[in-house]
Amino acid sequence: MSLLDGPISALVSAVQEVKATPSELTDEALARAEARNPAINAICQMNPQAQAEASRVAARLQAGETLPLAGVPVLIKDNIWVKGLHSTQGSKLFTDHIAPEDAEAVKRLRMAGAVIIGIATCSEFACKGATVSPLYGITRNPVNPSLTAGGSSGGSVAAVAAGIVPLALGTDAGGSSRRPPAHTGLCGLKPTQDLIPYGPGFDEPVWGISVICPIARRIEDVSLAMRVLGRLEPVSPTPLEIAVSEDFGTGQPMDPDVKANFEAVITAMKSAGVQVAQAQIIWPNDIKGHDIQPLQYAGLAQMYGDVWRKTPDLFDPAVAGQIETGLSLSGVEVAAAHQASHQMRQTLRADLDRYGVIATPTTPCAAWPAEMDAPTEIGGRPAQTRDHAAFTPQINHAGVPALSLPCGSDSQGRPLGLQLISQAGRDAALIALAQQLEPILKEIT
Repeated sequence: MSLLDGPISALVSAVQEVKATPSELTDEALARAEARNPAINAICQMNPQAQAEASRVAARLQAGETLPLAGVPVLIKDNIWVKGLHSTQGSKLFTDHIAPEDAEAVKRLRMAGAVIIGIATCSEFACKGATVSPLYGITRNPVNPSLTAGGSSGGSVAAVAAGIVPLALGTDAGGSSRRPPAHTGLCGLKPTQDLIPYGPGFDEPVWGISVICPIARRIEDVSLAMRVLGRLEPVSPTPLEIAVSEDFGTGQPMDPDVKANFEAVITAMKSAGVQVAQAQIIWPNDIKGHDIQPLQYAGLAQMYGDVWRKTPDLFDPAVAGQIETGLSLSGVEVAAAHQASHQMRQTLRADLDRYGVIATPTTPCAAWPAEMDAPTEIGGRPAQTRDHAAFTPQINHAGVPALSLPCGSDSQGRPLGLQLISQAGRDAALIALAQQLEPILKEIT
């Protein structure tokens, strides 16, 4: 088995023991990208300096440095700045934009010895749940290229799922680094707000909810990445106690296979000795995840409304619709969305203080056709645009950590995910819990 397919720790050990070199691993990742990317469109730009970066890592190792990610090939989502490379947010407005500096997360990866091999595709402005952009087109799911990889971190997950790289960075402002991993059989962590510095980089439609996230095939790889990105030291496992909520208190219909899978997860956890309780989550005023969307619409309208009026054809039609909606919103409607955000934070933080860890399905449905922005039906009922994201944005507005673990697949072989949510600042404990659950969930088909 190639080092690119195994645990990142084994790859790093091989490099440190001079059983493999950063240049060899970079060559292999670049060759895989050339062979595998055309079918999935996960990468929008290769780094012409990748081999030079690999040589610098080798020189640092020879000089005696200890590098925790020595030689690890990494891809960076197209809305995170990598100095000297195009960073476009999947938008024609930024076709010629060159990042003037590295985001802090990228700096930390490079300091740890990782090699940036390129930029991963994302939906325009990272504001859509499928990775389809006017600049780069459709990103497809390596599990089944007729399906979406999700969004907005679709390129990052597709590249890892295709085995091009073992680690990628995504961002998450409403589930963008949890739902796509669920659709592709990967692990994705949304850290506590501001645990990993955000930026320098692009302005955000909604400040204070987006985070930079590691995406990998194994939780141990996520843990290693977080030692670098979040300076997060691992902690010892604690007794397994989890509160479960099938619909996260939202009333959102689910596809039958998702419901059956969640029930199988609960059965498997109980059989393994996990203490499982039912979480009773009551959202005030029956708020739903999509009730905060006016904040995004208004933010996009504020940033790009004038340009959209002059050149509407440059925009993704779905994003153009968001901008148009944002321009029509009243101050009262935007204020109501702010209130919903505040209520989500208060409610979820109180429930986490009560339960410790809450588990939900990551998504109420599996991946849908790649050409579609969202499924038109979930659980046998017509679906609104954001119903597939019903269980994730509340976590962003609460500022707490959550992750998605693979937990089997539906009857069509489409991967599904289990979301674990914990209290703010308990990222290391959440990762330790996930590492205990990972082998249990692997037994679920």
